[in-house]
Amino acid sequence: MLRPATRFSVLRSTAFVLLLGGLIGGQLQGEEPADVKKFARIKVGDKTTFALVEGDQVREIKGNLFREWEPTATVHALSDVTLLVPTQPRHVFAMAGNYKSHLKGEEIPEKFRIPQPFFKSPSSLLRHEGVIRIPPGDENVHYEAEMVVVIGKRAKNVPEDKAMDYVFGITCGNDVSARTWQNDPETKDVQWWRGKGSDTFGPCGPYIVQGVDPSDLQMTLRLNGEVKQQESTKQLLHDVPSTISFISQHVTLLPGDLIFTGTPGKTGVMKPGDVVEVEIENVGVLKNKVAKKGQRVGGKKGKSRRN
Repeated sequence: MLRPATRFSVLRSTAFVLLLGGLIGGQLQGEEPADVKKFARIKVGDKTTFALVEGDQVREIKGNLFREWEPTATVHALSDVTLLVPTQPRHVFAMAGNYKSHLKGEEIPEKFRIPQPFFKSPSSLLRHEGVIRIPPGDENVHYEAEMVVVIGKRAKNVPEDKAMDYVFGITCGNDVSARTWQNDPETKDVQWWRGKGSDTFGPCGPYIVQGVDPSDLQMTLRLNGEVKQQESTKQLLHDVPSTISFISQHVTLLPGDLIFTGTPGKTGVMKPGDVVEVEIENVGVLKNKVAKKGQRVGGKKGKSRRN
């Protein structure tokens, strides 16, 4: 039997080895991976540009974010800039029924055994801290927490095993959905054009994050501080590579395009005055207020400051 002092020495040595192993592995539990880069699209005065996020500051970059770029010497406090929608995409896709927990029943319906993407309008996009507007005619408007993929280069007929080469990064999203227009058996629209694509129905941001593996990230949605959705992206029925590959067989994806990858579990109604947050592990927190169309928020009437 080991003496108490010897046992303590062994435990201390074991702890040191575990700590060292974590450092050699490049990441301790709960820490952000060392090679993570965060980008933001910002507005400073009348200027709109991309920037690197460096703690509580942002550093402007010059060049093309999706080709060649370099950091500049121009730095701003994060609190002094407006964070915009992370890109200006040509295409915005979203995935229907991409978590088993969001589907009804124990079996996955046949139609959801292949990816089911749909279009959201680019004009639906809303920046971090912009205002989600409840439209006249459908007050049954739900939140949907989603991981959003940002495409980094032109993608056409991409094989699944090469698909991650086309990912620039990921961000947080909320696929806001007007359920009456989308699902009401008597009055629903033929297409989801306004049920999913109305102005302000696509909040995303605040950053584009590189260096984070999208295959197993904890995603949480809070409504007025209360957790309403929480699940890992490892539960996606169709992961990021298979989704990109499938879409690219039919529609050419372009740099800056966005893919909302689906929502887990049950969703619920948002009402004027609510605050909704989508948080993704190692990515950030997307925060938006909710108001009726035309309602004053922060002293401004009917302005959502979308882009």
